[in-house]
Amino acid sequence: MAPAPSLPPDLRALARAQADLVSTAQCDAAGVGRGRRGRLVSDGLWQRVVRGVYDVRPEGSRAPHELRRRAAWTGLLAYGPGAVAVGACALALHDVAGLPSGTAPEVALPGGRYAPGRDGVRVRRFDVVGVRVGGALAAPLPVALVQALPELPRDHAVAVLDDVLRRRRLTVAELRAVRAAVVGRRGAARTRGWWDLVDPRAESPLETFARLQCVDGGVPPDELQHVVRGRDGALVARCDLGWRRRDGSWVLGEVDGREFHDVPAALLHDRRRQNALAVLGHTVLRFTAADVARRRVAPVVRAALTASTRP
Repeated sequence: MAPAPSLPPDLRALARAQADLVSTAQCDAAGVGRGRRGRLVSDGLWQRVVRGVYDVRPEGSRAPHELRRRAAWTGLLAYGPGAVAVGACALALHDVAGLPSGTAPEVALPGGRYAPGRDGVRVRRFDVVGVRVGGALAAPLPVALVQALPELPRDHAVAVLDDVLRRRRLTVAELRAVRAAVVGRRGAARTRGWWDLVDPRAESPLETFARLQCVDGGVPPDELQHVVRGRDGALVARCDLGWRRRDGSWVLGEVDGREFHDVPAALLHDRRRQNALAVLGHTVLRFTAADVARRRVAPVVRAALTASTRP
């Protein structure tokens, strides 16, 4: 459902920039007073998210990354212009991939001032100077990483670090500085073994999750983004994950967030590619997001590694 057409254009544009959310102060400034807001809510056109914050598109479906941005904006609008998005919410505004889908709103106030949390919004006593990110005020990326990493699950923490390194949002030197700054924070001890798992060759969080399952299952991949060439040296494929068998052949893992390619041309390309790999003696395994979620990756890889394709 689109925002109510009778709303002022400036307020509609503001809502689009704020994950479909507006504050009471913004509404008052646009001439949408308390009575009108009440009617919009009672008519089902708006929905109250937390005290002082309204959703102008309550029936719209949202992707996980949009829900994370929405959580960040919820906290910012609930606590006013001086609030700064911190931790995972700041990372969401910085467009970092790999975060959990259920990110909760969290903000810091100027000078690390204390205020009670409300309606599920967490107020952190971080004294942080925010930077503007798409109109929002957020902790700088390295600072947000220091705040968030000790509180994230391991797989998501590694996926976040994989993403910022792969996209060159962070240098190796900056990563070392983040790691040093995490030391001493609450929850830092649990991160000690995570840093060596970071690999910027992972091209998506789903690849990171699949790789970590294999590490846990005792079958860590030998290669990421493994390049396979034919006997004539021509490129045949580049596969997400690769395991070398004792006989010299490879088990090659492809991780796809969709239920495989559904475009006929893509299906034909995949079939030809898979046939070419089979002719070379390699085994191709295709994993979906559902396979990763159900932790099916490592057992299938282990079984494939024990099966030789050559006499």
